[in-house]
Amino acid sequence: MTNTRQTGSPQADSPQSPAVNKLIIAISSRALFDLRESHQVYEEQGVEAFSAYQVARENDVLPKGEAFSLVEKFLQINERLGGAPRVEVILLSRNSADTGLRVFNSIEHYGLSISRAAFCNGGSPYRYIAPFGCHLFLSTDGGDVRRALEQGIAAATLIPGGARQRGDEVLRFAFDGDAVIFSDEAEQIFKREGLAAFTTAERASARQPLQGGPFKGFLEALQHLQAEFHADDCPIRTALVTARSAPAHERVIRTLRAWNIRIDESIFLGGLPKGEFLRAFGADVFFDDQPNHCASAGEHVATGHVPHGIANLEE
Repeated sequence: MTNTRQTGSPQADSPQSPAVNKLIIAISSRALFDLRESHQVYEEQGVEAFSAYQVARENDVLPKGEAFSLVEKFLQINERLGGAPRVEVILLSRNSADTGLRVFNSIEHYGLSISRAAFCNGGSPYRYIAPFGCHLFLSTDGGDVRRALEQGIAAATLIPGGARQRGDEVLRFAFDGDAVIFSDEAEQIFKREGLAAFTTAERASARQPLQGGPFKGFLEALQHLQAEFHADDCPIRTALVTARSAPAHERVIRTLRAWNIRIDESIFLGGLPKGEFLRAFGADVFFDDQPNHCASAGEHVATGHVPHGIANLEE
C-alpha cells in the first residue's frame, strides 16, 4: 500500500491527542483476560468478596481472554517497524488499582507492552477513551460500548467463545459493511421496505458514496499503518464480509474508492452465513452490527457486536 494520508479519525487529528502518530486500541480487562471466575464472585457475593478474591490471587496468572491474541499480534507491529512505537494498547477497567494488580501481573507474565491504564473502581471507564486518543474500544460490557459509540469512537462488544489461536503473525481484521464501515442509510431501506426496494435504491444510488459508519475512522487509521509496510510484507490484512451481492456491490466499491480506502479482500455473500468465510480468511476479529450474524460468526472467529444502527433500535 502507498496511501499515507492522515486518518479521518477525530482523535487522530485532534491537537489535544496524546499520540497523534499512533494507532491506539483501548481494551477492557475482561476482554484481554478470562475473568469469568472472579466476575462470578462479584455478582454473587459483592464488591468486598471480589476484592478479597483478587488480592488473594494477585500472583496467579489469568487465562487469556477473547482479545488476547489480537492484542499480542497488534503489539508485535512495533517490533516489526522499530523506532518509536506506532501502536499502543490502553487498559480500561472497572477494577480498582488494588484489585487490578493481578491484571498487571498477568500482563507482565505474558510480556505484553501495556503501560497505560485507567482503573475506575466500579465506574464506567468509557469516559477516558477520548482523552487517551483511542481509535477503537473493545469490551465485554455493552453499556460501555454504546457510550463509546455515542462519542464517535469505533467500539464493539466481544462475544465470548469465538477466539482462536492463529498460526501466523498476520493480524486480520474483518468488517461488515452497513452500520459498521458505512452508515445504516441503505440498511434502513432494507429493514423497512424489503430486499427489492433496497436493491432498486442501491442501483439508483450506485455513484453516490455512502456516509461513513462508526468504524470508518478506525479503518482509515489502520490503512495509514499498513502503508508503512511493503505490500508483500504487511502484517495487517483487512476484509469486507457483507451480505450484499450484485448489483448492490457497486455502491460499496465506489464508496471505498471515493474515500481512498483499499480493503485487501471483499466478499459479497448475498445472504450466505458468514462464519465459514471468516474462518477461511483467518479473522482475528470480525465486527458486525447484527446480533444474529454475530452469534453465527462467533462460532468460528472472535466477534465484536457493534450496537449501532437500525438493527439495534429494538434492543
